[in-house]
Amino acid sequence: MNQEKQVAEFQIGDLLPIGMAIVVLGIVLSYGLSVQEDVQGDMTSGTAAYNATADAITGVAKLPAKLPLIVTIVVAAVIIGILMRYFRA
Repeated sequence: MNQEKQVAEFQIGDLLPIGMAIVVLGIVLSYGLSVQEDVQGDMTSGTAAYNATADAITGVAKLPAKLPLIVTIVVAAVIIGILMRYFRA
């Protein structure tokens, strides 16, 4: 059985679309959290719906806290990929 190896390669030009995707993700998450807070404000405190929105806000708020780590990993992966290609050639 023949299996082809597929290699994912990143180039410097790939940083712009990745960066834009991260910016859009940050904007969407911030507006999403704002909407969730507005929805929670319309509910009676202590109800199941109020608690559900609180849990949703807590869950969604964890992702923006991880964005700096995600950006660092993506940039490091691109740089390592470029160095590997340079030293292999």
